[in-house]
Amino acid sequence: MATSTSSKLCKAVKQQYMDLPQGDKVQAMYIWIDGTGEGLRCKTRTLDSEPKTIEDLPEWNFDGSSTYQSEGSNSDMYLIPQAMFRDPFRKDPNKLVLCEVLKYNHKPAETNLRQMCKKIMDMVLNQHPWFGMEQEYTVLGTDGHPFGWPSNGFPGPQGPYYCGVGADKAYGRDVVEAHYRACLYAGVKICGTNAEVMPAQWEFQIGPCEGIEMGDHLWMARFLLHRVCEDFGVVASFDPKPIPGNWNGAGCHTNFSTKEMREDGGLKYIEESIERLAKRHQYHIRAYDPKGGLDNARRLTGHHETSNINEFSAGVANRGASIRIPRSVGQEKKGYFEDRRPSANCDPYAVTEALVRTCLLNEEGEELVKYK
Repeated sequence: MATSTSSKLCKAVKQQYMDLPQGDKVQAMYIWIDGTGEGLRCKTRTLDSEPKTIEDLPEWNFDGSSTYQSEGSNSDMYLIPQAMFRDPFRKDPNKLVLCEVLKYNHKPAETNLRQMCKKIMDMVLNQHPWFGMEQEYTVLGTDGHPFGWPSNGFPGPQGPYYCGVGADKAYGRDVVEAHYRACLYAGVKICGTNAEVMPAQWEFQIGPCEGIEMGDHLWMARFLLHRVCEDFGVVASFDPKPIPGNWNGAGCHTNFSTKEMREDGGLKYIEESIERLAKRHQYHIRAYDPKGGLDNARRLTGHHETSNINEFSAGVANRGASIRIPRSVGQEKKGYFEDRRPSANCDPYAVTEALVRTCLLNEEGEELVKYK
């Protein structure tokens, strides 16, 4: 099993230094999405006191030419703090700071989808849109081989691994447990975890979150997972189909509801939203992975608990449909629905924005409506 060399450094030696007092200074790690739309970057600065609100955090900058975000001749990009969390690695009073990226002219970078998402969410505040996203991922060695799989060959076929227990069924649980606790410490709204259908594949759930908070908390949870995996010397992959063939892919199923859907008789509003989604399937497919649907095409085949990427379907308790209405929602006539199309590497800002545009702002067609 290939693991990183840095994970083999003596952690006890490091801990000697981490136990040293830091005076009244605070370390703030600034985190942002790079030019791939999938990768995360970070760097740390010292603050003179503990920030209590976002307004206490200064703007910062970085070299965008090294993150696929600018040319070297005009490389400065701006980091604008937007959400702050406790730091589970350095512990209190240190902070993790999720930032938006602005270009030299203070316009959003191409992969800064948060700014528009926030604008759209602000337009529907009175409808209280709630989201919950189920993030699947695969634990790999540094050589790209799934964690715990035989070096030459494959493990036994799928069946015993989903929610499995035991050394021959659950591969990499230490990563999962460490990540869960790191999220709780940080203040990320993690609500559960489970082993997934393919061995070495896991899932964590974030939510319920209202509006822009969904994207903020899922991106921070992803960052924490990458950092935890770094300590263990392994890699977290969000590839929608990490292993070709007869193995499950990885998605990011998105649960969605509004105040009307959650109240008595809410099934009517759920069904109306599904009708709107049916008419705008290709728009959503393009929004649901960072390559405009090309990544999801490898996963959404109509097999392995997916719908075909070219077809829209919906049903109660149907895990092979584009949209699933949970059985309890069908019985109680209120609640939420699950969009099973988003890929594991989706941008949650793009996904949640698309759902609001179609379901609440009643947009139609393939083009985005531009609002003042």
